[in-house]
Amino acid sequence: MPQPFIIAIDGHSSCGKSTFAKLLARKLGYIYIDTGAMYRAVTLHALSTGCFESGTLDTEKLQKALTDLRIDFRKMANSESAHTFLNGEDVETDIRGLEVSHRVSEVSAQKMVREQMVEQQRAMSKQKGVILDGRDIGTVVFPDAELKLFMTADADVRAQRRYDELVQKGMVVNFDEIKRNILERDHLDSTREESPLRKADDALVLDNSYMTPDEQLEWVMKIIDKL
Repeated sequence: MPQPFIIAIDGHSSCGKSTFAKLLARKLGYIYIDTGAMYRAVTLHALSTGCFESGTLDTEKLQKALTDLRIDFRKMANSESAHTFLNGEDVETDIRGLEVSHRVSEVSAQKMVREQMVEQQRAMSKQKGVILDGRDIGTVVFPDAELKLFMTADADVRAQRRYDELVQKGMVVNFDEIKRNILERDHLDSTREESPLRKADDALVLDNSYMTPDEQLEWVMKIIDKL
């Protein structure tokens, strides 16, 4: 490639966007920005500051909580991946739990949350040579990105991947509950008023239901080589 550019990856939850984006970033020598982790960190902050005490999201409390919010990514020793830090604390494991998963779509649908996160994402990407994955990267955050991908996979496949991931982390989880959560998030992400999940008109679809990470990487590198 003659010069670095922005790669935007959108798609459904638990279809491997982050894993794929990290592999591609290493392959290209790009910076990976985990936007999903940013929204999960906001959700964890909302939970810990009592924004759900009444059982539903208290938007006034959330707005106050956002004023005391700092998210960054730090490369960990002896690891190729970065961890998510919330106000200086490593929350990489905490943001992947089911409690956050159940609430993240509701929190990320809030306009004030999306505006603050989009501002941070654009600031992180000023120098280009970055890969971002999420729900609205190619449609809202970077509509002029040089390469846009829309990833998806069968719901059962996605649920199994998520189940295996959580089990490997030592969590006790239920497959049916995970699948329900995935389908609920699909619906909420696609129907929310603020920046709904949709495929950009110029995005290329990658259905990775039955593809290995290496096969996905080979698929996209052929596209990149033509750009």
